[in-house]
Parts: sequence; structure tokens; C-alpha cells
Amino acid sequence: MAAEDRLRTYRGKRDFERTREPSGQARRTRGEQPRFVVQIHDARRMHFDFRLQVDDVLKSWSVPKGPSTDPGDKRLAVPTEDHPLEYEDFEGVIPKGEYGGGTVIVWDRGSYEPLSHDGRGRPVDFAESLERGHATFRLHGAKLHGEYALTRFRGGTDGEEAWLLVRKGPARPDGHGTPDPRRARSVRSGRTLAQVAAAAGRE
Repeated sequence: MAAEDRLRTYRGKRDFERTREPSGQARRTRGEQPRFVVQIHDARRMHFDFRLQVDDVLKSWSVPKGPSTDPGDKRLAVPTEDHPLEYEDFEGVIPKGEYGGGTVIVWDRGSYEPLSHDGRGRPVDFAESLERGHATFRLHGAKLHGEYALTRFRGGTDGEEAWLLVRKGPARPDGHGTPDPRRARSVRSGRTLAQVAAAAGRE
């Protein structure tokens, strides 16, 4: 499916004359490692948005408690619509009344390595592994490093679907979980949610 088609839902929910979110133009350059981004989104409910580049879009999940560095934490991850690749850089305030209205910061970003294999140890296409409901990958971010897995545990014809995002490996004493989102700082600007909101208010 073309990226234009995959972004139809994303574009249909937004008025780009009001929001500064990108409408989506970028295309993946062959040979580049796929990207990931984790954004903190202070909308109606505070949550983290976890996004993995798959072909020409960012596959996206809403993670209420955020990704954890502790393998003992199993984080609920609810799929949302595909986002354009440019969304990796989006930071700012989505206007009130727009879909997802609220403040967004880029908490972490970087590249990732797909690690999914079949029962015989042969590599599996990452998009295919997501379709099957289980994908493993290694993150190379400013804050998140190491192997993670996304596993679908509920789905059906009613459209309700949920996944678990888990840090792989043995429990570690240096596992710090996820920071307080209101104190967390952007890897893009070094600002907190409150600072980004205040700056937008002065514009």
C-alpha cells in the first residue's frame, strides 16, 4: 500500500491550516537504518507516542505509561493511525479543538534494527512480523537502548486491538522505568512540556 493511502486516516483527522503538524511528504532513502521516535503528548490524557518507521510511514502506538527500561514492566500499547516520517521532528502545541490538541515534545529518537526471525531462525520482514502480531527490534536512541518487543494480545472484528511493549532481557538493577513526563526534557530542544507550551503562547 502506498504511503499516500496509509496516511489517509492521519490527514483526514487534521486541519493543516490550523495545526503545524506535517502533512507528509518524505520518502525513505534506501540503505538508511529505519528510525524511531518517542514523543510525550499532553493531550486530554497524558501519554507517550511510540513510533517505528516501517517503509514510508511511522507505525504508531499510544503508550499511557511510556516505554520502560525495566524488563519487568509490561507496557500497554494501543495502535493509532500511521504518521508521516516528518513527524519524528514535530514538537509544539496542537491547537485546542484539533485532533490530539495539546503539547508535544520529542522525548527520544534514533534508529532501530529489526530482529524478528521465524521458527528456523531466518529473518522475517519487519512489516510482516507486525502483521503476525510479534516483532522484536533493537533501539539506538539518546535515552532508549537495547532490545524491545511488541506483542499483540488482543484483537478482533470490532477494531479493538492492544499490544504490549516490553524491554527484553533479564531484570537489571539499573532499570529506571520511565521518567515523570512533566519533568522530562526533549532531546530535540532540551525543553519540558511546560516550556514548549509557554513558548507557543508567546508566538
